[in-house]
Amino acid sequence: MPAPDALRLRPAANEDEDGTLATARAVVAFTRTSSRRYNRARTSVGGLFVDIYSNTLALGCVLAIAGSFVFALRDEIARRDPAQGGLADQQWQILPAEVLWILLTYLALNGLLTLTRRLGPASVSSSEGSWWRPLPVDRRPMVLPGLIRLIGGAGVAGPAAYLPFSLLTALDRTPTGHLLTAGTFGLVAVIVVGGGALLQLRASSGRRDVLWPALALLPLAVLPSLGPAVWPPLVACALAIGMLAYSLPKVGAVAGAELVRGGGVSGHAGASVFLLDINELSRALAASPRHTASMRGAKIYARQGLGPRSAIARADIVAFLRLQPGVAGPLVWLGACLALVLADAALPAVVQLLVIVVAGCVTSAGMGVVARRTALVPELDLLLPVSTSVVMLSRTLMPAVAMSAWMVALTGALTIVGVGGPALILLGAVAGLGMGAGSVRAATRPATDWTAPAAETPFGPVPRTQIAALFRGADVTVLSMLPLLLALYIGNVYPWLVGVQIAISAAAIVIQMAAKSTTQSGA
Repeated sequence: MPAPDALRLRPAANEDEDGTLATARAVVAFTRTSSRRYNRARTSVGGLFVDIYSNTLALGCVLAIAGSFVFALRDEIARRDPAQGGLADQQWQILPAEVLWILLTYLALNGLLTLTRRLGPASVSSSEGSWWRPLPVDRRPMVLPGLIRLIGGAGVAGPAAYLPFSLLTALDRTPTGHLLTAGTFGLVAVIVVGGGALLQLRASSGRRDVLWPALALLPLAVLPSLGPAVWPPLVACALAIGMLAYSLPKVGAVAGAELVRGGGVSGHAGASVFLLDINELSRALAASPRHTASMRGAKIYARQGLGPRSAIARADIVAFLRLQPGVAGPLVWLGACLALVLADAALPAVVQLLVIVVAGCVTSAGMGVVARRTALVPELDLLLPVSTSVVMLSRTLMPAVAMSAWMVALTGALTIVGVGGPALILLGAVAGLGMGAGSVRAATRPATDWTAPAAETPFGPVPRTQIAALFRGADVTVLSMLPLLLALYIGNVYPWLVGVQIAISAAAIVIQMAAKSTTQSGA
């Protein structure tokens, strides 16, 4: 009998293959029926009612908060004059607002495609991989239900996420026009998920195509912005039907290793979201080490060392070069900040500053990959022949340098467009050092104590330590950006702002080193 991975049974009209398909459906039906029976036997009506009630209440609170924020910001934008601008001068507002919204939609679709590619979308869990995958039957009935649920989720979540964006970017549209635009984006999201399934098929053949999916997403990003006409959703619906008709019958040919990989990543990510663990979510969605970066790091590591401190610093540099993702993410956030500043949309300066804060926090969180890996086994740092303060200083070195370079690029571009003087670049470089310390602080969050009493929130009960852990790292990052944000808002860099910025960044690094040292010595 051939290996199960190499077996590819296709549906046909003859009797044997029909029997094979029936066998595959019977296996899936038996497994799912047994699972439902097991869950129902251990689920009480009262517990089910409490879960439904708490989830409905939490969803209502989220919708109320998000709706009030969106409509308040919409009213603020409607009252503003588009010629007033935000942080930059009017002469630099050269990017039309329509182009900005299309670019943001394109980036959102690229992010959805990347996330879909990491999670599967065709996948099986570890138990399903052990029970279903080795069977010599067609895999399509086993994989197809989960993929259809994922596509349906994308079709529902896409319009819900795009509707606030449409309300803020097109003030003259009617409610029907907003619904049509959001529905068009939902259909485009379905196309993207179907395209992720096709990329899985090409991955099973050893081919990795990056350019053509990025080019194909560009016309799709234009469809939601074509106004409240009827033909854009019709075109998107036709493309979605064609994509699904082409990709769904082929999901049975996805390699078994790819199915198990997608199931492992999606299971890890789902558990991380359920436990509100951002670090585990980052580990689940982490990309593979790049070959070129690994070769460059090996050359650095092969040089002769001068002592234990330099050896530890060199090891952290090499690990950062090997594990750190590419520069696409930081460059995208950098471009988003500049695009919002240069666009002629009537966005308040506070909104532009808020986007810069979000970009800084997200970029800083992505720089703590080495600290996030070493935090899995913190006892190994105690075996090094140096103090823990030196270890944490070495761990902070590359994130601080990378964030300082990112902030220099951002403040340099803002200086060119007239937001501030040349001293703004110095302020950004110093702020980046503190943000690097914030990334290490976020990567070394303590484990949640699930035995402590939960705190009641509008979104349901949450462990008290988990609430503090969610803000750990982001607090230092935002604090390190405060002098810079103040300088951007007032349009000038005073000498005392530079002094405050140096003090905050130095304190962030020192406090992070001391906190890590105290934690390890107490352990």
